[in-house]
Amino acid sequence: MSSHALPPYHRDLSFHGPLSDERAARLVRSLGLLDDRHVVDLGCGWAELLLRALATSPSATGFGIDLHEEDIRQGRAAARERGLDDRVELVVGDVAAWKGGPADVVFNIGASHVWGGEPVTHTENALTALADLVRPGGRALFGECFWRRTPTEEEYAAMEGTRGTRGQYRPLPDLVDLALEHGFRLGSLSEAGVDEWDVMENGIALAREEWLLNSPDAPDFEEVRERADRMRRFRTHGARDTLGFAYLTLIRV
Repeated sequence: MSSHALPPYHRDLSFHGPLSDERAARLVRSLGLLDDRHVVDLGCGWAELLLRALATSPSATGFGIDLHEEDIRQGRAAARERGLDDRVELVVGDVAAWKGGPADVVFNIGASHVWGGEPVTHTENALTALADLVRPGGRALFGECFWRRTPTEEEYAAMEGTRGTRGQYRPLPDLVDLALEHGFRLGSLSEAGVDEWDVMENGIALAREEWLLNSPDAPDFEEVRERADRMRRFRTHGARDTLGFAYLTLIRV
């Protein structure tokens, strides 16, 4: 890592998403017993939740794929430290080009974009893919944003160009209904709390602000500062009051 490289998010965060240790444990329990099950995480980041799931059963195996090499390196290091590296494979790659077959359990958390397409179709694209990738009777753990309330025009403007593309998300009841239309039953549902959002957003923001303080001569200083400002506006002028994040444990029928 060069002296001007931004620090990786896993430096300060356990999960790259609004997720607490307590909720993570509940999500893993919602998957049922994982003995002899194969768990696939698509868009896994540094695969923290996948590793925690595998740790609950000595016979469970796992596979994770993500485009970001630094995240995969961190996930592999964590797997070695926990004695899980013989039961999990973490690879750098494009989910859309992956040819893996149906699995017992499939994660797609905050990564509906990995199948490509326009943002307004990301959620449906992900659910269509998951329906083919989960065995009948298996489970999908799907994490996606939803609108807690319809943003005002000013809030939309603050979020445009980041994660708040107009039309990309839907109210929570509509998100659940969409998932069920793709051949699933709802096993469990939970929503990230404000504290979980704050831990994630603060960790990302602090890493950027410390980098800006220590790297005033970096070639991409202005670019990083502009992105930090854009994400602050996204959070404080739009998303914090309007955007939720849901975790759906779905049972394939």
